[in-house]
Amino acid sequence: MEDIKKAILEFAENNKKSKFYFADMEKGVRKVMPDVKAREVKKAATSLINEEKLIYYSTGSSTMYGLKGRGQTEDY
Repeated sequence: MEDIKKAILEFAENNKKSKFYFADMEKGVRKVMPDVKAREVKKAATSLINEEKLIYYSTGSSTMYGLKGRGQTEDY
């Protein structure tokens, strides 16, 4: 799972946007690790949220992910 977490963080850091959907994050991870399953990416992302490296961003109708401290993803 550590490899998947690393791939997620690299995707988040290199992404042009500060917030992204799970599907976009999954595609980014699969470029590096083509055999990874969506469930494994979801578990790794949840783990990163629990470690406070990623955060959820809810628009009300959809949930996005963001790298903590990047863009307007922090609660003010």
